[in-house]
Amino acid sequence: MKTSTKIWLAIAGILLVALGVVCITKPAATLFTTAWLIGLFTLIAGVSKLIFTFRTQAFLPNSGTRALSAILEIIIGIIFLGNNIFLAFSLPVIFAMWVLIESVIITVNSFDYKRVGFPAWWVILLLGVCGIVLGVLGLKNPDVTAATLSTLIGLGVISAGAAYLCALLGITRFEKKVDGFRREIGIDEQ
Repeated sequence: MKTSTKIWLAIAGILLVALGVVCITKPAATLFTTAWLIGLFTLIAGVSKLIFTFRTQAFLPNSGTRALSAILEIIIGIIFLGNNIFLAFSLPVIFAMWVLIESVIITVNSFDYKRVGFPAWWVILLLGVCGIVLGVLGLKNPDVTAATLSTLIGLGVISAGAAYLCALLGITRFEKKVDGFRREIGIDEQ
C-alpha cells in the first residue's frame, strides 16, 4: 500500500476518534448534526419504502400500513431538514415516538409474514415488541434518551476510527510479512 494511503487512513482514524469524543462531550452539537442527518436518511428511507410498498402490494397484505409508515417517514424527514434547531431539542422525543410507531407497524406486519409462510416471522414479532418497549421508555425519559443518543453516536464514531487505526496496523504487519517472504525466496521488490 502506498505511504500516502496509509497516511490518509491514519488521519481518518484519528479524526474519527476525535469526532467521537466531541460527540460524547458536546451532546447538543451532536443532536443538531444528527437531526439533519436523520432527516436526510429518513426522507430517503421513506421514499424507498414507498416504492417497495407499491411493488409488493400484490403479494404482501396490509400494504396500507407500510404505505402509511413510508409517508410518515417522508414527512418526518422533511420536517427534520427544515427545522433543525427546534428538532435538535425535541429529537429524543421524536426519535422515541418514531421507534414506537415503527415498532407497532413491524409487530402488525409480522403476522403478514406468518401468513405467507416465512418461518422466522416470530423474530420480527419479537423485535417489534422490543421496539415498542424501548419507544415507551424513551418517551418517559427524554433527557436520558438525548444523552444516550449522543453517547452511542460518539461510541460508534470512535469505534470506526479505532477500526481504521487497527486496519492500518494490520496492513503494515501484513506488508512486513510479505516483504520478509519475498526476501526469503529471493524476489526483489519492484
